[in-house]
Amino acid sequence: MTSPAISSSAAPTVLVVDDEASIVDALGKVLQKEGMTVLPAANGREALDIVRTRPVDVAITDLRMPGMGGDDLLKAIKAITPEIEVIVMTAYGTVETAVEAMKRGAYDFISKPLKRASVIATVRKALDKAALIAENRDLRAKLEAVTTKEIVGTSQVMRATLEIARQAANSTATVLLLGESGTGKELLARYIHRHSPRDRQAFIPVNCAALPESILESELFGHEKGAFTGAVRQREGRFLEADKGTLFLDEIAEIPLPVQVKLLRALQEGEIEPVGGRTTKVDFRLVCATNRELTEEVKAGNFREDLFYRINVIPIRIPPLRDRIEDVPMLGDHFLRMYAVKHGKAVQGFTEEALHLMGNYGWPGNVRELENAVERAVVLCRGPQVGGDDLPPELRDPKAGHGRQVTFSVGTPLEEVERRMILETLKFTRGDKRLAADLLGIATRTIYRKLESGFISEDSFRGTSSARPEPGLVEPQPTDKGGDGVLH
Repeated sequence: MTSPAISSSAAPTVLVVDDEASIVDALGKVLQKEGMTVLPAANGREALDIVRTRPVDVAITDLRMPGMGGDDLLKAIKAITPEIEVIVMTAYGTVETAVEAMKRGAYDFISKPLKRASVIATVRKALDKAALIAENRDLRAKLEAVTTKEIVGTSQVMRATLEIARQAANSTATVLLLGESGTGKELLARYIHRHSPRDRQAFIPVNCAALPESILESELFGHEKGAFTGAVRQREGRFLEADKGTLFLDEIAEIPLPVQVKLLRALQEGEIEPVGGRTTKVDFRLVCATNRELTEEVKAGNFREDLFYRINVIPIRIPPLRDRIEDVPMLGDHFLRMYAVKHGKAVQGFTEEALHLMGNYGWPGNVRELENAVERAVVLCRGPQVGGDDLPPELRDPKAGHGRQVTFSVGTPLEEVERRMILETLKFTRGDKRLAADLLGIATRTIYRKLESGFISEDSFRGTSSARPEPGLVEPQPTDKGGDGVLH
């Protein structure tokens, strides 16, 4: 149960708990004169019944009561409704006990004998804090409603994919997500986590390609202070952060062989060994993703065969957008609504020409490319609908993108050829490093290394990057019904 946001249109509700009826009555009269609604309770059990059934903004409780004491009541209230601010009352000489209660979650304490001005001031401060927290929660919810990536799709192949994902979510088995860059592997990993028994615990994503090999082991498994040069403090690592939750290893094919050995042990034994430390038990659910064919990587000696079989328990292949082109209008409409709100544009839909162009394009960058194209169109659109002229040039003329050529003079140094090819490909993919690596046939980590070394400047293509994680799929709004073709 969650207390509603406090507003001027509704009187704030204060729960008063004390086994002395005279104190409850006196506090009630003082707070009611201040325009507050007071709910009296003679003991902890009665107070908990009120918390479970009535909205409460602030609770005032005595620490020493027969049966359930104020300390136990504080713990119970915070467990049921953490948003309630709790003020404890304490007699003179037991201030240390009140301070300990504040360490356990109490907002403040007031000393007996009670002083009217002190009570009112403390309660009002607690109400202000409760109102601020409620306002922040509402703002976060509204922001999430606008920016959250969702899963939308009526195509048969997408329905089949989501059905497998939902079945896999209820288990603890390792899931391997396969598919091209931009199809939405991280989003599907989050979908699996949300529908799993671990949904209340942490979801820890790790882009293995973005982490340099020199620190990847430490980032995953943690390290002890002084384990190596620069280890000035202890670090837990991503595995421990994902304890009781889900660990998502994106681009797992980029993990070097020595670290693969430690990952295999973590999967087999359920324990990790921090750098310079002792083995530690950890309870995690692993979801992996890659845009490579791991069987080919095994044959090439780049990926351990035993690790491959460990993570390939439930493989789920996410279809590219070209294989579910019928989902493009629905996905496009979702992104249009999302970015119209974000950029403050009164754009209401697509023209027939725009829908025709979107439906006849191959989308090599998959849903990520579609999202980028729609955001661009929303920003540039001047009318009530996105037209064909608002879409990127490659949609209006596919040759404008795929027919792009890079020419070199005879004798151009190979280093310059490599730099130009990577740079032009990054410009074409609008800064999408994964897609660029796919098109070039190289590891994503290679591009990250070139950027870190200064071989390629981020500024040279920064204006083309969306700087967003891959959106992939889109999940339906909670108000949608199954009968209208939206998935649940």
